[in-house]
Amino acid sequence: IHMNGATVGLTKKDGKPSYDIEAVPHAMRLTASGTFIHGNYWGTDAVFGKVNTSHGCVGLKDVKGGGDGKQPAAWFFDNSMIGDVVIVKNSEDKTTLAPDNGLSDWTMPWSEWVAGSTTH
Repeated sequence: IHMNGATVGLTKKDGKPSYDIEAVPHAMRLTASGTFIHGNYWGTDAVFGKVNTSHGCVGLKDVKGGGDGKQPAAWFFDNSMIGDVVIVKNSEDKTTLAPDNGLSDWTMPWSEWVAGSTTH
């Protein structure tokens, strides 16, 4: 997927996007607002699981082009499906997503979810 900081309001003083990566491998959208879990080939072993260098996404170690199936991003991509619950552990950010920022199935009470369905 092509990721560009301007699409989520992240631009430099000159108006150019803060990042512009044409081919991000193993990208899976988590929220409507643009949070993804994706492969990250531009990071180093020194940052994964140790340093927050993201604008909100969860980056998993990968290679450019995503062609190495042994990388963590490839494994996660191949073993996940729509609706899986994602919990980011050991993060200083304790934010819980708003119910309308994602699939919502897991982020709102059952009674509220059913109230918005077509069968109600």
